[in-house]
Amino acid sequence: MVFGVEMKQISIFNHVLGPVMRGPSSSHTAGAFHIASMVRSMVGGLPRKVVCSFDPGGSYAHTYAQQGADRAFAMGLIQRPLTDETFFQALELAPAEGLDLQFNVRPIPGNDHPNMVQIHATGADGVDLELLARSIGGGEIEITNLHGWPVLLNGSAYVLAVEMELTVLPEVQGRIEALGFLLAPLQVQEDGTRAFVVATSSAAAPQTWIDLLRGVGEVHRVLQADPVYFVQRGTQLYESAAGMVAEAEARKLSLGEIAIEYESQLLSIESGAAVREMLRRYGVMEQAVRQGLEPNFAGMQLLAPSAGSIFQAEAEGRLSLGGPHLRAAARAMAVMHVNGAMGVVCAAPTGGAAGTLPGTLVTLAEERHLDGEAIARALFAAGAVGTIVAMRATFAAEVAGCQVEIGAAGAMAAAAVVEAMGGTAAQACHAAAIAFQNTMGSVCDLVQGMVEIPCHTRNAVAAANAFLCADIVLGGYSNPVPLDETIDAVYAVGLMMPSELRCTAKGGLAAAPSASSMKPQICSSRCGQC
Repeated sequence: MVFGVEMKQISIFNHVLGPVMRGPSSSHTAGAFHIASMVRSMVGGLPRKVVCSFDPGGSYAHTYAQQGADRAFAMGLIQRPLTDETFFQALELAPAEGLDLQFNVRPIPGNDHPNMVQIHATGADGVDLELLARSIGGGEIEITNLHGWPVLLNGSAYVLAVEMELTVLPEVQGRIEALGFLLAPLQVQEDGTRAFVVATSSAAAPQTWIDLLRGVGEVHRVLQADPVYFVQRGTQLYESAAGMVAEAEARKLSLGEIAIEYESQLLSIESGAAVREMLRRYGVMEQAVRQGLEPNFAGMQLLAPSAGSIFQAEAEGRLSLGGPHLRAAARAMAVMHVNGAMGVVCAAPTGGAAGTLPGTLVTLAEERHLDGEAIARALFAAGAVGTIVAMRATFAAEVAGCQVEIGAAGAMAAAAVVEAMGGTAAQACHAAAIAFQNTMGSVCDLVQGMVEIPCHTRNAVAAANAFLCADIVLGGYSNPVPLDETIDAVYAVGLMMPSELRCTAKGGLAAAPSASSMKPQICSSRCGQC
């Protein structure tokens, strides 16, 4: 049994269309940053020393340097925004600020995830911290062990953890419950002589109260962690695609509209605030499109930028057909150029899939003259599909292959197109399902461990294909296998894949002779790899 989270509640902003991050991989940059931010909270400020250990059988061990996880850990520990330009100097800034940050690869007892990290941290005042954490896709994280006690903390609430002698458990429980803003019942563990209590709340406990608690003679350890996401104070409107469609139909709402209601209720925010936040994230997507299309864009390590030249060739009529599908593909590649150069993107739902939705939505907005409200609804519809994927499966290619990253993004984009064209919630889910059905089994075989090949072209194809899947359903195709069952099948297939085909760069295209012999290009200063 694990303690700290009662159920898997998925937020569109926290877990699906976000975070706003640096590429190339949300599991490596955003996830690592979130873990590090919680570590800093628990030691009460800048740590004096942190050792991050990766199991040799996992993905982190092979790709943490190439994909910027080391920088992301550093940024979280020194409390700099992940999107800050100092990201590229993070490993030099850490010791300059007094942090001894070390990385090593060694067997980790209890390792159960490709992106597992064991962290030993020492605070400036001598406070020690030992934990196990994992980055599970799309920037989402889970802390699974604190000082030997099993927990499950996901960064969506304030956390208070107390280790004590069993004799003072009633007193400590009473004090915590008296705070009055707990989000769930206390989780209590005992081992015969000691007890461990985990509380999740909507606000931080006052420091004076924490000091009093630490003053209890038989309390050995008090740990606090701030949330890394929006605090999830409410409840979910649905827990399956079937339930989501039923709720939308009962309220006579589209998929995008029911998703706005879902997120507003879960985060306890006004619907207008939810729409504004979605449009802010769309602005990040648009900016990444523009940046990646710039003629002089540079910064990738394996690929030369091509999105701008493809876009120009289409504009000049030099391609076989061109059209919106091609422009969507080029825009998706443009975002992936930015992502590959460790630029700022919005995970949608991951860094490796960050180009698909922007490519589709920016093109759709241009072609159909969509206003901000329509764009927001379309993105919420995409997010609604993503919530079901997160509930039933995963966004981690390390667990289930590329099908749950770019495949999921393509499914989400198809739903967004249906929403923008006035389709029903059921039609949007059917379009997502057939998009998924046609990417089922796609492997994650990133060449040289970098999110460039074949990620760029897969995003391009997924963006263009979203229009096709949406139009097939809007045109009358009756999808016989619903979205819930499709996602379950996709997940089952992913779990059958050998580790060589799940983000380890040991199989698929990554093992092809031409891929194995590639040498990273000398890159611009923006990526910091030179």
